[in-house]
Amino acid sequence: MLSPNQLLRSLLPRRFSLIQKLTILTGTVVVLFMTLFAWINIDNLQKLLVSNTTRELENLASTIIRMTHYQMLADNRTMVYQMIDEVASHPGIERIRMINHVGIIVHSTDPDEIGQIPNPTELRCNQCHNPAKHLVSLPLREHSRFFTMPNGTQVIGVTRAVPNEDSCSTAACHFHPDSDKALGMVDIIVSLDVLKSDLASYRNRIILLTLLLIILLGASLTFFTMYLVNRPVNELLRHTARLAQGQLDCELTPTSSDELGELMRSFQLMTNNLRQARTDLEEWGRTLEEKVEERSEQLQRMQMQLVHTEKLASLGELVAGIAHEINNPLSGILIFSSLVASDNRLDPALKADIETISGEAQRCAGIVKGLLEFARDYQPEMIACDINQVLIDSLRLVECQTVFQNVTIIRQLGSNLPEIMADQNHLKQVFINIFINAGQAMQELKQGELQIFTTQSDDPSGGVVIRIADSGGGVPSEQLGKLFDPFFTTKGTGGTGLGLSVSYGIIQAHGGTITAESAPGEGMTFIIKLPPYEPAADAQP
Repeated sequence: MLSPNQLLRSLLPRRFSLIQKLTILTGTVVVLFMTLFAWINIDNLQKLLVSNTTRELENLASTIIRMTHYQMLADNRTMVYQMIDEVASHPGIERIRMINHVGIIVHSTDPDEIGQIPNPTELRCNQCHNPAKHLVSLPLREHSRFFTMPNGTQVIGVTRAVPNEDSCSTAACHFHPDSDKALGMVDIIVSLDVLKSDLASYRNRIILLTLLLIILLGASLTFFTMYLVNRPVNELLRHTARLAQGQLDCELTPTSSDELGELMRSFQLMTNNLRQARTDLEEWGRTLEEKVEERSEQLQRMQMQLVHTEKLASLGELVAGIAHEINNPLSGILIFSSLVASDNRLDPALKADIETISGEAQRCAGIVKGLLEFARDYQPEMIACDINQVLIDSLRLVECQTVFQNVTIIRQLGSNLPEIMADQNHLKQVFINIFINAGQAMQELKQGELQIFTTQSDDPSGGVVIRIADSGGGVPSEQLGKLFDPFFTTKGTGGTGLGLSVSYGIIQAHGGTITAESAPGEGMTFIIKLPPYEPAADAQP
């Protein structure tokens, strides 16, 4: 049972392919022209055969007249009639008759018509007796006629006039005046069966040859059309179908150097361009995703830095007020504890307690000092300097401390680094703080390695990158984001948690960034990026 769609498709006319259309069109043209050629050829052949037959009959009539000329001069009619009968015995000749000058048949191969007067219309007598025409020298086509015998045989008749020659006036039988141009006529009637048979045979051969030529031409045209047109067109269609499915990696090989070959080369060039365009779009998409991710990370870091800065700024204002409030009573405690410790009236048993009070007060004073430094609005004195020299000077100040006794220090300082604009004292404070923290982290391990690297930044703006890595115990990932928060420390009660916060503020004041990387058991790495020195920005107008 056919579905409605299948039934509709079966009722609709089938789509003809290009090769079918070309075959039908060229076949129709070939059939029409070959048929026209065959018809013209057969018609010309028929005319040629009729013309040749008429000419042969004319020649035969002339031959009869010449053969019987002397017998006619001798008035030997019996011999003349015998000669005519001999000629009439040849196959194809239906009748030969002689007609005198008054139109009476004086002899015929059909004895029944001797002495009769033939139909003037049949003989076309007006052709000869027309006064406007010469009796003897008529065109050949006016001597011939076609008609059908009473028995149904189609024949051709040729009439030839017997001229009244000069020799006839000297003959014994001469009784025609010299004014007569013709003495009579010789009428020859020949059957057209042989002519029609030859014409039919030739027509059949022409038709067979035409059909054979049509078949050969059709097959040749179909073959060459399929090879030169259909094959490249099908290749183009398959290639287009693959392109429509998104298969841009397909290749199309031109099959010729003609217009279709050029079209195939253009299609392949278009395919290559589409493939390159898709590759570029995919690459742009990947690049765009990477740039979006990179920009998102930058924005996230900037947001974190901004939040951190705001927290530090708010905390700095609070700390500055607290530090000033604590500093005054703390100074009193230090002064009076010193006075009490130096008073002779002090009980020696209490002197140790007084020294404890003085030491703790001094420790509080150190904390207050750190708070004031944290809350201080830095105004660095910026000068052009070499970052490698600043690191070397900072390292020289701490490398002799006991925390670096079993630590190997590795320096890999880059050459030809750009100068930076910085306050050297503030940068030394940052580096010293990081060095001491690294030494303390490795002191628990009894040995360690401190690595210091400087390289030029890959950023378009340039600058320098400082990497300071230790082989200490590191910090957990959940604590890594809090390293630069005020009062956060990994040293327990041994630190104030302000060193890295102060360092963070100093680096920011220099227009740079500081980040930390770490994992438990893998040490700590600080990465500091500082912008390059730009003389044009400091030049006075």
